[in-house]
Formats: sequence, C-alpha cells, structure tokens
Amino acid sequence: MGLDGKVVVVTGGTRGVGAGVTRAFAEAGAQVVICARRPPEVPVPGVEFRPLDLRDPAAVQDFFAALPRLDVLVNNAGGTPYRRLTDAEAERHARVIELNLVAPLTASLAAYEHLERSRGSVVMIGSVSGGRPSPGSAAYGAAKAGLENLARSMAVEWAPRVRVNTLVVGMVRTELSHLHYGGEEGIASVSRTVPLGRLAEPSDIGAAAVFLASDAAAYISGASLHVHGGGERPAFLDAATVNKEV
Repeated sequence: MGLDGKVVVVTGGTRGVGAGVTRAFAEAGAQVVICARRPPEVPVPGVEFRPLDLRDPAAVQDFFAALPRLDVLVNNAGGTPYRRLTDAEAERHARVIELNLVAPLTASLAAYEHLERSRGSVVMIGSVSGGRPSPGSAAYGAAKAGLENLARSMAVEWAPRVRVNTLVVGMVRTELSHLHYGGEEGIASVSRTVPLGRLAEPSDIGAAAVFLASDAAAYISGASLHVHGGGERPAFLDAATVNKEV
C-alpha cells in the first residue's frame, strides 16, 4: 500500500494518535505535512511542520491555498478534557464541538479543490464515543457522532472524485492515557475490558488510515472502519449469575 509521492496533511499530527498516523504515512512513502498550534516534541524525519490554529477559518484557508498539491487529508486534530455537562457553561462545551466537528469541516472545505484535482481522499478520525453514551465527554461524543455523519454525506456529495471515510477509534495508549485511565494499573485494568486484551497503539490507527487512503481501498467511500480491538464486552455478561465460564 505504498503512497510514494502522495502529499498528505495530518491535522494535529504532532503527538498521540496523530503522531502515529504521521509516522505510518511517512513510512508508506508519502510526503507528509503536519499542522498544529505547537511543533512536535519528537519530530518525525522528513515530515514538515506548519503552525496552524484550525479554529481560525481564514488561517485554514490560507494554509491549504499555499499547498502546491494535496492527495490525502487526515482530520485528526481533536480531543477533550473530562468535564461533566453541569460542570461548565454551554459555551465551553461548544468549543469542544468546534474543535472536533466544525474544524474538520472547515479543513475539508478548504482542501476540496486540491483533492478534486488529485482524485484524493479524506480520512476522518472518529471515536467509539460517537456511538455510545459518553459521560464526562458528552460534547465530544456528540461531535464525533456528527463527524461520522458528515463524512457519509461528504462521500456522496463529493463522489466520484473524492473518497471520504471515517476511522472509528477505540481506546488508544498515548502519552496522555493516564489522564483518562490512570497509571499503569488503571491502563492494565481498562485493557482487560477490550476483547483483544490491550489498548490500541497509535501505529494501529496509522496503519488503518494508510489503508483507507491507499488504492487498496479504491472502492471504499462513506464507510466507518472500527479500530477498537473488538469493542466492549457487554456489562450484563459480567453482572449475570448464570452461564459463567469456568
């Protein structure tokens, strides 16, 4: 699934999942440009960094207009702190939606003419939070649900010249995992809830993104690829008092 010579933009590609996606495309032979507000602490050789606040529509437009070519856009930038709904005003929750839903739309629209010319593709980095209740990150879950739906509509409107797909990502082990799951004990405990027995590595997400952007996925558009290790074991199975495995 080589992407030799292809130009790829990864938003928020400086750390965590984004860094894994960046490395995967670079290893596949692509020319990768990453954009974020701050440069990466550990640069990937051969990858170009450009500062950009994705919540600034004019800056986003200028960023893409300056590119000579674009084949793949990975809308990865996003995230949220743990925040219950009643712990903040609506405006703070709206900022989470702005980063996780509005910013990918802004970037995709700014990149469209490039992608149409190159018959390129968009990969949205979604989340399992968009398909289940997300207490403590409700605005984030709502944004990711919207992102997946946006990608499906975009895939229809922009066909046949631009493909659009979503990676529905489960729990990933990154440098910020302790904020969500606790220390090593917490991560190990959470890992046991995943059918495959571990959290994803950023490289797992990167490999899936490269696949969706490659010619191997030439007939895949409007799809949602779940990268979650098998999902979550239904809680009732552990709560039930019958049919227990010995």
